[in-house]
Amino acid sequence: MDNVLSYLTFNTRQFHEMSMRSRVLLSQAPLSITTALLAVGSVFFHPVVWETAAFQWGIALSVALLLACALTPWDKLPYGLFLIIPVLDFIPIGLLRYGADVEILGVGLMAVFPVLWLTASGLHPRLALAVSLLGPFAMIWVPLFITRTDIRPSDLTQSALLPTIIFGIAVTIRVMTASMMDQQRAMEEKDHALQQLLQRSAQRERLLNATVNTVDVGLLAIDADGHDILFNRRQHEIHRAGLPEGVDDAPEKDLLLFSPDGVTPMPPELRPAYRAVAGQTFSDYLIRVGTGEDQRVLSASARMMLDESGKREGAVVAFNDVTELVNALNAKEEFVAMVSHELRTPLTVIVGYLELLLDDDDLPPETEASLNVIARNVSRLRRLVDDLLTAASGPPEVAPVLSDLGGIAAESVAAIASRGKEAGVTIVNEIPAGTIARCDPARIGQVLDNLLSNAVKYSPAGGTVTVRAQKMPGSVICEVEDQGMGMSPEDSAEVFSKFFRTSAVRQAAIPGVGLGLAIVRSIVEEHGGQIHCRSELGRGTTFTFELPDNPQGQEPGMSRSVSEASQ
Repeated sequence: MDNVLSYLTFNTRQFHEMSMRSRVLLSQAPLSITTALLAVGSVFFHPVVWETAAFQWGIALSVALLLACALTPWDKLPYGLFLIIPVLDFIPIGLLRYGADVEILGVGLMAVFPVLWLTASGLHPRLALAVSLLGPFAMIWVPLFITRTDIRPSDLTQSALLPTIIFGIAVTIRVMTASMMDQQRAMEEKDHALQQLLQRSAQRERLLNATVNTVDVGLLAIDADGHDILFNRRQHEIHRAGLPEGVDDAPEKDLLLFSPDGVTPMPPELRPAYRAVAGQTFSDYLIRVGTGEDQRVLSASARMMLDESGKREGAVVAFNDVTELVNALNAKEEFVAMVSHELRTPLTVIVGYLELLLDDDDLPPETEASLNVIARNVSRLRRLVDDLLTAASGPPEVAPVLSDLGGIAAESVAAIASRGKEAGVTIVNEIPAGTIARCDPARIGQVLDNLLSNAVKYSPAGGTVTVRAQKMPGSVICEVEDQGMGMSPEDSAEVFSKFFRTSAVRQAAIPGVGLGLAIVRSIVEEHGGQIHCRSELGRGTTFTFELPDNPQGQEPGMSRSVSEASQ
């Protein structure tokens, strides 16, 4: 019954998916069925009505209209033309009502069916309401005007109630139909928007799957409880590499994961996925997966996923295979160390013989000058070899004690003074004697030697290099400032990297291998401090480093070794 009512109100998708002929037939069916029941019932209970020509014509026209609904190719005709059927339905209904007269009451109520069809169609609503009003009146009044000449106003008003009721029904149906159609349109619009949203969502999902499976980085997404929700192709390969022999699958806690040394098993609480589930965010976290020759070095990074309210709902962990990079860095360090050791031995021999030659008081001036040139270049070569060995040996050992930073700076300034004089650069020491700092005197002297040497090297003749220090609460800040060529912001950001040299320095053919500042940063950081570079092209450069009074919470008088710093 619900489906029939839905069909009759033109308000379901199933109805509109039917052919036009089926829809027209279905819309005419209620009137046709009622007419058939009327015809059959009158044969048995009111046979007298069949004696009237009007009743017979009413039945015949009803059958003719039903056949017209079934035989007319409505799909090929202009849409809406089928409404001619409910308009014509008023004719047989009027004939049946006139033929039944008082023998069968209520036949005129059959006019509700064409009115229902017209108003529920939603087409031409004003015209449909007008026909719904005029049709029933015509159905009642036209036979009066045809068959009688003495029509009184009371005759017309007595029969006006039925058309008025039918028109009220028509208005009600029209309002309900309009409301349902508005709701249907709104639902169709929402459905269309939802379909588009689903299509875009499916497209984004396909794009995401294609992207995460294309990148050569292992991606793992986990929810707040640690369950996997995304596992890309590369991560499957990494996961398989960490499985114990004979095991097809295992949770992270059972995988063969090791610390960067490749030997020490990594505890479960330090493994990347466990840390990510715990809400930790990290980058470049080195681990090793697998054993033997197939062991790989991974750099893990993790970021949290937050919902709309800012609550943590999971995390994404990325695993980047850096095995080749680590192997290349190790090979480079080994090569640098080997070459440096091999160079140091012949350099020591050369320096020994040079000293013997220079001790000869009978050398001609030309020979002595040439030997001095050799000595300066050998000295520079020894410094380069020492820098290479220092860089290859890892972080330097430091033993911080309370020291006079002013005295350390004075020694460094005195050592570089001759080079400054040759270059026409003035070196100014503004650190007064007695400026106490907690540091390793030899290592901080190495820092100042390197910074002052660079300042003199990159300063023009007539420039000034200034070294100063300032006591701060809990630390000492030291600066080395020059008026040299300066650097761009991009070069300043890379200046502490190993073997880095700016393009301007390379073009000027200024000697060096780019290790000095990397060593300086390593020494300062081993003291628990930091170093920064502030530079401007053509205006000079300032290096600022900080020496804490109590690095890493050490008590006064304690030394800090490399092994302690790594713990």
